[in-house]
Amino acid sequence: MTQEPVKQEKSRKFKAPLFAVAPMMDWTDKHCRFFHRGLTRRTLLYTEMLTSEAVIHGDRARLLAFDAEEHPVALQLGGSDPARLAEAARLGADFGYDEVNLNVGCPSDRVQSGTFGACLMLRPALVGRCVAAMKAAVDIPVTVKCRLGVDEQDIETALDGLADAALAAGADALWVHARKAWLKGLSPKENRDVPPLHYDRVYRLKARLPRTFIGINGGIAGLKDAGEHLGHVDGVMLGRAAYHDPGLLAAVDRVVYGEAGPDADLEAAALRMLPYAERHLAAGGRMPAVVKPMLGLFAGRPGARAWRRILTVEGVKEGAGPKVVEKALAAVAEAGGLAAPAEMAA
Repeated sequence: MTQEPVKQEKSRKFKAPLFAVAPMMDWTDKHCRFFHRGLTRRTLLYTEMLTSEAVIHGDRARLLAFDAEEHPVALQLGGSDPARLAEAARLGADFGYDEVNLNVGCPSDRVQSGTFGACLMLRPALVGRCVAAMKAAVDIPVTVKCRLGVDEQDIETALDGLADAALAAGADALWVHARKAWLKGLSPKENRDVPPLHYDRVYRLKARLPRTFIGINGGIAGLKDAGEHLGHVDGVMLGRAAYHDPGLLAAVDRVVYGEAGPDADLEAAALRMLPYAERHLAAGGRMPAVVKPMLGLFAGRPGARAWRRILTVEGVKEGAGPKVVEKALAAVAEAGGLAAPAEMAA
């Protein structure tokens, strides 16, 4: 069921530990988030970054609508005009998002031309004004996701300056991608891998701000690594690892949150997408958008290659529908990939 605009009445409080899937352009769309929710009840999910201008002037129903089952879900905004960000945040809150997040970390050419994203690391006072305006406009949490710094900035002073400005303005939490962003000389893709990771710098920020929610992001490969980081910070955010191997999300509620019971069933998560796909197709959509985030579900299991092949080859054909997923599941089952990990290891 697609979420209609609805005014939020209560703020969601940030409590540790918190596990999140990072906002990723062209990846964490509504189809991806609905699929991920079938694997984990507790994980905080983020939208792709939407610019404040797109939210204000664009097709809001298309950009902001989401399925009610996606909760908790956060809207990430890009922009640098406090008034515009405040208006976009209000619209997001009216649509029912649980949080609004300001992007202070994206290094793409698009955000550089618009002087937002990682460019804002150079303007902490402006970040403070943006956060203050957004806080005044909504009753849901306003958070910031940033880098350690950009270009030649000293990561000690740059991160502290950004954090202090955002928190003084009322930011409820700070997520830190533990790399610099190089606005000159590196592509957006290279900025995800080339700048070295400095997890210790994020740990020091948390030690300096013990009462502030500090989350960490960047290069985190799985739940074992996440657990180690949670010994130092309040939250962990996975990006590409969660997208390329979504099956790891099946264990989040047990491993991170300590909830009793077995991990989520991968087959059930796939079958949950069948009625979702029917609704999407009935509304004029196409099957590739639904199967795209599902490709890595059985990564590392018998039948994973057949699963990917069937979804990628047959899922893009004209008239493709939910039966493509059923066929791919049958191939995994035939290969023994639906067995529990303990059974496969026996």
